[in-house]
Amino acid sequence: MASFLKLCKPFFLTRFSSLPNSPAATTHLRTHLCRALVRPRKRHGSFCSSSLSSSRPLASRESSSERGGDGGDGPAPAAELWLFNTMSRKKEAFRPKVEGKVGMYVCGVTAYDLSHIGHARVYVTFDVLYRYLKNLENEVCYVRNFTDVDDKIIARANELGEDPISLSKRYCEEFNVDMMHLHCLPPSVEPRVSDHMPQIIDMIKKILDNGCAYQIDGDVYFSVDKFPEYGQLSGRKLEDNRAGERVAVNSRKKNPADFALWKSAKEGEPFWESPWGPGRPGWHIECSAMSATYLGYSFDIHGGGMDLVFPHHENEIAQSCAACRQSNIGYWIHNGFVTVDSEKMSKSLGNFFTIRQVIELYHPLALRLFLLGTHYRSPINYSDAQLESASERMYYIYQTLYDCENVISQHAIQQDNIPPDALDCIVKFKNEFVASMCDDLHTTVILAALSDPLKNINDLLHTRKGRKQQRRMESLAALEKVIRNVLTVLGLLPGSYLEVLQQLREKALKRAKLTEEEVLQKIRDRTAARNAKEYEKSDTIRKHLASVGIALMDSPDGTTWRPTVPLAMQE
Repeated sequence: MASFLKLCKPFFLTRFSSLPNSPAATTHLRTHLCRALVRPRKRHGSFCSSSLSSSRPLASRESSSERGGDGGDGPAPAAELWLFNTMSRKKEAFRPKVEGKVGMYVCGVTAYDLSHIGHARVYVTFDVLYRYLKNLENEVCYVRNFTDVDDKIIARANELGEDPISLSKRYCEEFNVDMMHLHCLPPSVEPRVSDHMPQIIDMIKKILDNGCAYQIDGDVYFSVDKFPEYGQLSGRKLEDNRAGERVAVNSRKKNPADFALWKSAKEGEPFWESPWGPGRPGWHIECSAMSATYLGYSFDIHGGGMDLVFPHHENEIAQSCAACRQSNIGYWIHNGFVTVDSEKMSKSLGNFFTIRQVIELYHPLALRLFLLGTHYRSPINYSDAQLESASERMYYIYQTLYDCENVISQHAIQQDNIPPDALDCIVKFKNEFVASMCDDLHTTVILAALSDPLKNINDLLHTRKGRKQQRRMESLAALEKVIRNVLTVLGLLPGSYLEVLQQLREKALKRAKLTEEEVLQKIRDRTAARNAKEYEKSDTIRKHLASVGIALMDSPDGTTWRPTVPLAMQE
C-alpha cells in the first residue's frame, strides 16, 4: 500500500495560487458546502433539448463580484466566469445576452473519415465549457453541426465508389460513437448541411439583396470589398488575405479573397436546385445559416479550433453581418492545436492519430484527462508517455474513490457533521476549483488540486492515524462527494469506478502484450523465488513487468498488480 500511496504526488506539476481565504469568505463557503453536501440540486428545464443533472453547483452567479483591470491573463475572481475572447484578444467577464440562458455554436466535423485527437480536443474543450455553464445554472442551447456536403467528402466518396451523403452519414454516426466514449454530452441540436438547404439559400438571397455578393455563371461569391470590417477577428488586412482554403483562386472573382457562397453543379456531384441554378453551398455559409436558424443572428458563444479563425470564422462574420446588420456574437472562443513533434496534427498533413487508434490501447477517459491536462488555448504535444501518465493517474483516482465508496457504503453517515480538517480541505479545493474554472477554464490547475483531497481520503483509509480520526466516515463521504462533483463537471466521472478500473487494467495488459493469467503466473514465480531466497530472480521478474507497465505491490495479504508508466518512459 505504501508504494500505491506514492502516486499521491500531483500529476501536473505546475501549480497556481488559489484565491485568498478571508475568514468571512471561508465561513460563508463552509456553510454553503455543508448545505451542498446534503441537499440535491433543483433541476431546471432547458430552452433547448438537453440538460445536465448534477449535484448543487460548485459556483453560483449570485456570489459573483465585479472585476477591474484590463482583462489580461491575471487570475479572475470566484464565481464570475471570464473567457478569452479572440475578437478582443483579452479575457472578458462572461455575461449572456439573456440572463440565465446561453446560446453556443461550435463548428463540427467535416464527416469524411474517422476523427482524430485534434478533433477530440475541440469537443472535449467545449464539452467542459458546456458542463460548467450548466453547473452555473444556465440553460444552454448548444448547437454543433455536421458538414456533410463538401469537396473532401465528394473526393473520398468517389475514391470509395460510395454515395457522398451516405458516406458522410456513416462518419457522422462514427463521430458520435467517439464522443460517447470521450464522455462528451450530446449537444442540444446537431444540424446537418444537407437538411438546411432552404435556410442556406435564403441567407444567400439576403446577402445578394444587400449588395454584398455577386453571381457568375451559376456561382455566387461574397464580395469582401463590401464589408469594411473584414479581418476584425483574425487581425489580417484585406490586402494580405488570400482566398479561402477550400476555394480555388479564380480569375472570375472581383477580389482574390472573395469566397463562394454557392457553387454551380459539376458532373457527378450532388446538387440542389437554387435561384442561381443547380449546385451546392460553399463551406462558410453553412455555419452562418445553421447558427442563425437555431440561435438567431445574435447569440453568446461561437467556438472551434484555432485553425478556424481564418478564413472560416472571419467569413462567417462577414456573411452573417451582410445578411443581418444586427448580427452579433458575444464571445469567440478557440482552442489550441494538438501537435506531433511540434507540428499541427491534421488529416491533410497525414500525421494524425484517430480517436479509435488511441482508445484501442488507452482508456477514453485517460485521453480526456490528457487533453484537460493542458490549458485549452495552449498547444498540446501528443505522446505515448503523456497517455501512460494520464492512465496511471486515472487508475489512482478511481482506485481511491472505489476504496472510499466501499468503506462508506457499510456505515450510516451524518453528512452535515463534517470535521474541521476535512472541511478545510474541501473549502480549499472548492476555492481552487471555482477560481480556476472561472479564470478561462484552467482545468490543469484543478487536476493538480485533486491531489490534496485524494491524499486525505487515502490517509483516512490506510494510515493508523487516519483510521483513528473522529467522524472518519463523515470526512470520507464529504471528500468523495466533492471530488465526484468536480469530476462530473470535467466529464471524468464514470458510471462505475470498478468497471473503469478493470478496463484500465485490460488496456495496460494489451499494451504490455500480456494476459492476466501470464501476469499472475509471473507473480507466482516471483513469490516462489523469494521463498527460495533467489532475490536476483525475484527482482528480474519485477523489473521485467515494470518495463512493460505492470507494477507489483506487496502486502501482508499477498502480491497484486496495477498499471504503471513503463520504466523507459519514466526515465
